[in-house]
Amino acid sequence: MDDGERVSFDLNESLKYYNDNPNSVPCTDADPELLDAESEPETLSNAQINRILEPIIDSIAVNPDAIARPSNFDSLQCLLKYFPTIPTQAIGKVLDLIASGFSAEAEIANQDIEGEEQDTLKDHRELLEMYGFLLRWAVTALESRAADKATTTAAPVGRKGKGKGKAAAASGSWDSTTHLIVSLETMCKVLKLKLIRVFVTTSERDTFVSLFTKPVYIVLESEQRAKVTNVRMHLFKVLCIAVKHHGHAFGAQTSIVQNLTYFEHLSEPMAEFLQILSEQYDYPQLVDEILRELSNKEFNSNDTRGPKSVSGFISKLSELAPRLVIKQMTLLIKLLDSESYNLRCAVIDVCGNLIVDLAKEEDERGDSNKAQMEAFFDVLEERFLDVNPYCRCKAIQVYTNKILELEKKFNKRRQKVANLAVRSLEDKSSNVRRNAIKLLTKLITAHPYNLHHGGILTLTLWKTGLQVATANLDALKPAIENPPVSQEAGNETVESNLYDEETMIEGEEGAEGGESRKSPPPPPPPEVPEVDNSDEIIRLNLTRRYYVEAVRFIEVIHEASEHVCQLLSSKNKSEVVEAMDFFKVLHTYKVEKANDGIRRMLRLIWTKGNSDEGKGIQSHLIDIYKALFFDAPHGFNANEAATYIARNMISLTQGDVTPAELTSLEQLLSRMMKEGHVSDLVIHKLWQIYGVQNRSISRKQRRGSIAVLGMLSLADPDIVVRQLETILRTGLGPLGRSDLVLARYSCAALRHISPSGRKAKDTHTAMTKLTNDHAILVRLAALVELQTESQEWFGVAEQAISAIYALSKHPDVLCTEVIRRKTKAVFSQQENSGPEPEQEPEPAPADEDVDMMDIDEAPSSPPAQTPAAIHEQEEPKKGGSSFPLSQLLFIVGHVAVKQIVHLELIELEFKRRKGEAEKNKEASPQKKGEEPDDLDLIGGTTEDDFTEAMGMIRERELLYGENSILSNFGPLCAEICANNISYKDRTLQAQSALCMAKLMCVSSEYCESNLPLLITVLEYSVDPITRSNAVIALGDMAVCFNHLIDENTDFLYRRLRDRDASVKRTCLMTLTFLILAGQVKVKGQLGEMAKCLEDSDKRIADLSKMFFSELATKDNAVYNHFVDMFSLLSAEKDLSEEAFKKIIKFLATFIEKDKHAKQLADKLAARLPRCDTERQWNDVAYALSLLPHKNEEIAKTLTTGFRVVQASA
Repeated sequence: MDDGERVSFDLNESLKYYNDNPNSVPCTDADPELLDAESEPETLSNAQINRILEPIIDSIAVNPDAIARPSNFDSLQCLLKYFPTIPTQAIGKVLDLIASGFSAEAEIANQDIEGEEQDTLKDHRELLEMYGFLLRWAVTALESRAADKATTTAAPVGRKGKGKGKAAAASGSWDSTTHLIVSLETMCKVLKLKLIRVFVTTSERDTFVSLFTKPVYIVLESEQRAKVTNVRMHLFKVLCIAVKHHGHAFGAQTSIVQNLTYFEHLSEPMAEFLQILSEQYDYPQLVDEILRELSNKEFNSNDTRGPKSVSGFISKLSELAPRLVIKQMTLLIKLLDSESYNLRCAVIDVCGNLIVDLAKEEDERGDSNKAQMEAFFDVLEERFLDVNPYCRCKAIQVYTNKILELEKKFNKRRQKVANLAVRSLEDKSSNVRRNAIKLLTKLITAHPYNLHHGGILTLTLWKTGLQVATANLDALKPAIENPPVSQEAGNETVESNLYDEETMIEGEEGAEGGESRKSPPPPPPPEVPEVDNSDEIIRLNLTRRYYVEAVRFIEVIHEASEHVCQLLSSKNKSEVVEAMDFFKVLHTYKVEKANDGIRRMLRLIWTKGNSDEGKGIQSHLIDIYKALFFDAPHGFNANEAATYIARNMISLTQGDVTPAELTSLEQLLSRMMKEGHVSDLVIHKLWQIYGVQNRSISRKQRRGSIAVLGMLSLADPDIVVRQLETILRTGLGPLGRSDLVLARYSCAALRHISPSGRKAKDTHTAMTKLTNDHAILVRLAALVELQTESQEWFGVAEQAISAIYALSKHPDVLCTEVIRRKTKAVFSQQENSGPEPEQEPEPAPADEDVDMMDIDEAPSSPPAQTPAAIHEQEEPKKGGSSFPLSQLLFIVGHVAVKQIVHLELIELEFKRRKGEAEKNKEASPQKKGEEPDDLDLIGGTTEDDFTEAMGMIRERELLYGENSILSNFGPLCAEICANNISYKDRTLQAQSALCMAKLMCVSSEYCESNLPLLITVLEYSVDPITRSNAVIALGDMAVCFNHLIDENTDFLYRRLRDRDASVKRTCLMTLTFLILAGQVKVKGQLGEMAKCLEDSDKRIADLSKMFFSELATKDNAVYNHFVDMFSLLSAEKDLSEEAFKKIIKFLATFIEKDKHAKQLADKLAARLPRCDTERQWNDVAYALSLLPHKNEEIAKTLTTGFRVVQASA
């Protein structure tokens, strides 16, 4: 081509125009049609553009230097200006034209360069610059258009994808990725030329290379482009060649650091690029320079994006190329002093990645890097106490996800990190606690103690093994060298396991319930060789050390389990889920403490399911129990699996299970029954265990089976309905009479046939009410009248009476006959057995009955009791006449309560029928002359009239009616309670007080007349069970007859000071319910409940914390009573200063509003001048320091101190 036909192109001048404004680039020689469309480029059609491009394509195809013709070059520049608006097909053609021409020119130039044709190099340089300029413009314009397209297509989100196909078809299914990759390949091809021969100066070469690197960085700014692996690899290739061969290292360093500051998505891609550059192109220098610059970089305190992106980059780089990073650790470690927690997290992550790398290479590189590993471990352990919870979490996660995944165990460090994890369980951040639980779980699953005992972590097994190893070692060593036995080798008996029986598939227990499975006996001591003991001593030393480490580790897990057990009550769902999984793992490894957590997590079934979190916790709990107890081992057939599951379910009811845990288990099993997790075959197995007659079945198994069946019947009453004959023959037959616990569970199962209240809506059964002569009701009545001296009878009678009211059509008639027969039996027996002790003709006034304190102290009762529970006497009974009377009074009291419930159910049924009658009447109006049916007659009575009638029956008829059998027992109970000296029997006193309390819940008149006597019993009874029952009774009366109890609530609060923990706990639970339900008014007594926050009984302290947490959700309740609580606590002499501070600190956390904090601060500050003692002044000062509101005057007063204030006063 002649020089006259070539365009005059200056790269620097063109770049100047382009950088200022691409539209300002001159293109005067472009096709006239393109120049005419400059004002409206969108009017250009594909046909017009094709007519312009075809001659250019033909000419360049013949010779790439045709690009130098002014018309061709300017036409292409003009089309690049119109890139945002021209059709996509034209864009593809332009890109392909530039890339193919550039590629052809590169090949020709390469031939001339290799052939050392110096004359042509100048022409090639100009052509390369022209093509390079056009390609840079084309790629940049392509990215700009792609970004605009992504923005417009992402806008209409609300249409949910409708019309998406049509839109795609309208815009053409054109993908610019292919054209971009072709362009990048062309760049790589050009950069592989020996450009140093083409460009004389370095600046010229750098300018030419920037034509490729700048569009690459622009493309990387697009997150979508960076995610495409093929595109990303081509971008990296362009940069790698530019850095390696064309001196782009400094430019790359500047661009990478800048991009990391502004684009978060580039943190990992840039790390990947540097790895490729180092490994494939052997250029690690850039990594060193970038890390050096980043380690010295100062970030703005308001900048969060930059440190986050840099931290991600450093972490990823240490993972991909740890050997490059470790050389710069002396610089990176300075980032631990940075205020940005993201940068500190990055260093923590780097330490973990370097440990992983060094551990893998340790065998090859020997001991040279051990010191480095130790230093990195020290950093990780130090960061467990970082001020930021995210950094503490990162340190824990590094151990969990990286270090503990290695084959190398790091036993010394493992023990230390276990201790650190236990400490982190008390962290104030729930996220840290959750990760600490996860770390402990990982430590257990990856523990190194698999050589003995099958890898299980039962502490007693390992302690026994340690004793054996120590004994064997002592036998071989001379006496002078015998080491003292370590404390880890203490003797501990095998703990009876609540869930021991779950793995027992074959064999039966003994007649009395069998023995719980004990841990397998320790292996016999190995035979000691008589000669050459040195090797044996070495082996035994190692064995003993192995056992010592294992015991130490298991003891740490035991300590951790106590903390995790508390975290099951956390409000954070993820924390609770991790805690549940922790105990599941403990159970798998047979850690003794697992049972505590598995039993405690039962209460989570009551988590409110009105949110996703609540439902998630309940579902996870079911999954845990299903995995532990309902999934049979592999290889079991259906029959064996059913037997396995049945035994597991029975085991859940055995051991030291509290009534609260049994209630929670009942809810859990009924829920699992509803969800279909319990098969019919399992239920059949349970009935087999319960009803078998011809073989010896332990009492525990038989009891457990009917207990489980009763729980399952809550979800499906037909389970019991279909087996009534079995219950009649077993639980209500001779077996039940000989085993009253079995009879009690059988009655409870029968009671579930006809659920009441909310449970009735959820269950459906075809069982109809029974007549009083039905065999089941006859047997139930016989159980109530059973003559026995066993304390278990009271539980049986309670369930039997409840079952009668659930199943009978006329339970009041049947219970009246039972009471009448029992009364005759009791008093005829007393007449035959001799006279009763002399009684006073009239009950003594309550205020004179002070002799109750003279009753001998008796052993305290078990802490967990139901309201109907009775203290079991340890001394043999001196006479047999009082126990039948106790039975009679218990029957009367429970029948009275059940009769009230019965009347309420009748009232509900009436209202239901009346509502149905009104609906039917509206649906089908009565025709003239038709007789009104029963429902119409019901509809004639108003609901108020019926309710009033029910109230009159309850108030006057039950206890004062002429024909009511209960009317005879009200005076009798009061007589026995008032004359506790004459009636000294502990059981009789307890039952008479309980019966009187129940009768007081029936009638307000009877309640008012006997309330002073009940309060006297509450104050002076020596039996904690009687006091607990009186507390519960007062709580019930506060609901029934609030006007009577409102003035006597002080007597309830006094029980918070009771000497017996069970009474305090009962009182706290009762008051919690009454206050939160708004049944009683709080009159400054909350301080007594606040004292319970530091009670020695942990359950009482936990209950108190729960109460105040719930109270804080009410309208400013804690704020309103804060000053009163403070006054009471500060005046309490028995409360230590430390306990006072803990209580006030806990209560102050609920003062969140600034307005409330300010008002409290003013009220408390006013007390400072009136403080008589330094302790009072310190108490007020401490409370003021906890309030978030700060006042300069108050602060000044506090700084002067106690003595100055006192002097000024």
